[in-house]
Amino acid sequence: MTETVLHRNRLSRGALAAPKNEVATASLTAPLLGLPRFLILCLVGALVIVPLLATAIGGFKELGELRTNPFGLPRVWQWENYWGILESARYWRILGNSLFISTVTVALTLLVAAPAAFAFAHLRFFGQRMLFNYFILGLTFPFATAILPLFIKVRDLGLLDTHWGIILPQVAFSQALSILLMRNAFRQLPSELLDAALVDGCGYARFFLAIVLPLSRPILATVAVITFVVSWNNFLLPLVVINTNAKYPWTLGLMDYQGEFIVAWQLILAFITLTILPAVIMFVVAQRYIVSGLTAGAVKG
Repeated sequence: MTETVLHRNRLSRGALAAPKNEVATASLTAPLLGLPRFLILCLVGALVIVPLLATAIGGFKELGELRTNPFGLPRVWQWENYWGILESARYWRILGNSLFISTVTVALTLLVAAPAAFAFAHLRFFGQRMLFNYFILGLTFPFATAILPLFIKVRDLGLLDTHWGIILPQVAFSQALSILLMRNAFRQLPSELLDAALVDGCGYARFFLAIVLPLSRPILATVAVITFVVSWNNFLLPLVVINTNAKYPWTLGLMDYQGEFIVAWQLILAFITLTILPAVIMFVVAQRYIVSGLTAGAVKG
């Protein structure tokens, strides 16, 4: 009888110890499983950061050193390469043009896409699915394929050689992705909020402005950053629309600057660094909103 009791106690101790052993084994293998993921992230990060650092550091070098040592640190830091650009009126003019075009594009995109996405997410009306699919169809057409009809339409509207000839087409082409992202995020909001608001006499417009928008700051920031970066880096449309040097955004300004300083690559690299800096800063500041905004609606489409 005593041997039976002792045997049962040993079995019970073994049963209790088994989960601890499993937990200990899992805790030991978890870092091993995360190591390949960490290495892959480091590789991807290096592929993104190394070209940016090489461009920024190359702007501090002399031309001869840039040719012999393109990736290393400069022996003498040539700060005048950057100061010369920052002191020029041309840099601030093209930077102001790019900021105006990108900022207005973001504002108009959010102003148009947010109410449309809310309507697709919470309202039911005839032809809703067909109209939504029509908007999403815009994702399948590359921007370059529409450049000729865009030029004709901009010319007919009298918007050639104006910033609005760039802004309005960019707003139109950004609607598809913006509506898709915001619709999926708006659908994640509890339906009880809308029901309670309607019971209390709150209309759709007030519910959208007072409840939906404050709760949807991550997806709004995501759409804003994506739209800003795409507009900031747009080259083809400004090349077709703008003819006056004083109205150039930074992409055309870089082309003009490179044509003037075609052999001074250290100045061109410094110019590139200073012109892409606003987009990089905006992305870094809003990155925590971007991650949460892109994952919104991932479970429920």
